[in-house]
Amino acid sequence: MFDIGFGEMIVILLIALFLFGPDRLPKAAADAARMLRQLREMSARARSEISEVVGPELSGLDINSLNPRKIVSSALFDEPATTSQSANATVRMNAPLAPGELPPWDSDAT
Repeated sequence: MFDIGFGEMIVILLIALFLFGPDRLPKAAADAARMLRQLREMSARARSEISEVVGPELSGLDINSLNPRKIVSSALFDEPATTSQSANATVRMNAPLAPGELPPWDSDAT
């Protein structure tokens, strides 16, 4: 989930030690762990309630597929062009120009 290495973890622990002190640090760590556990439980309950409300109509819906990064990357890289015009434009962009042929011009881009 987080890309935290050993060095970063040591720095975070030292900062926490300076902020909370050696007396309150164990209680603060226990409170943080309890809060994280409660957040995970609330998330699981909310997910199950949503799946109950939505019902079997959208049971095949993958929540991870709604991630904006995945949507954009699938739109840019995975899916082929749907219209013949965009398919022809894609093929045409990759083909070399014939002698004397002018390159395509996009007045909005210039």
